[in-house]
Amino acid sequence: MSKKQKKYYTVWKGYKTGVFESWNACKAQIKNYQGAVYKSFPTLEAAKHALNNNPKDFIGNTSFKSGLSPEQLKKIGQPNYNSISVDAASSGNPGIMEYRGVDTKSKKQLFIQGPFQQGTNNIGEFLAIVHGLALLKKNNSNLLIYTDSRTAISWVKKKTCNTKLERTDKNKDLFILVDRAVSWLKNNDYTTTIVKWETKAWGEIPADFGRK
Repeated sequence: MSKKQKKYYTVWKGYKTGVFESWNACKAQIKNYQGAVYKSFPTLEAAKHALNNNPKDFIGNTSFKSGLSPEQLKKIGQPNYNSISVDAASSGNPGIMEYRGVDTKSKKQLFIQGPFQQGTNNIGEFLAIVHGLALLKKNNSNLLIYTDSRTAISWVKKKTCNTKLERTDKNKDLFILVDRAVSWLKNNDYTTTIVKWETKAWGEIPADFGRK
């Protein structure tokens, strides 16, 4: 007889929320609780990941929305919540753009800029990272920064905004910020670690504007 696979239980709504390692512990949180929301997962990492995301992405699904296997999720691990997350949104390319930074765990907004009348998502992602770097340095903080843009990470490392967007009167205010950001990078040292957010494993970055 094969050994029964252990399951982990995520409770989004119940007497207590969280991840429970047995059905009995889970049942105690949901029995007779009106509107209880819960689901079992094959690994602890998957259950923790689900807890920090929308239950609608998991309820009724027989496989992970990301398409990653439990082994892949385990290898990637969980986000470091001792961090801030940044993101940008642009309606068009170019188009109206804004960017912001939030606390990764609580999603509390720490800063937001825009909307700018003519920008690109890459410019917004770049500005968001630099804004975060300057904020963390000012506060002498050891938090790291998450971004889902490899392009923006590359620009920051090279201390340049390698955009093809032409400067016009319409985007003058935006490029003033770009020039300030490039100048800040060239004139400041920082110890903050910039990390790529693993969207396929963790879902949308907490700073996401929710416009996809």
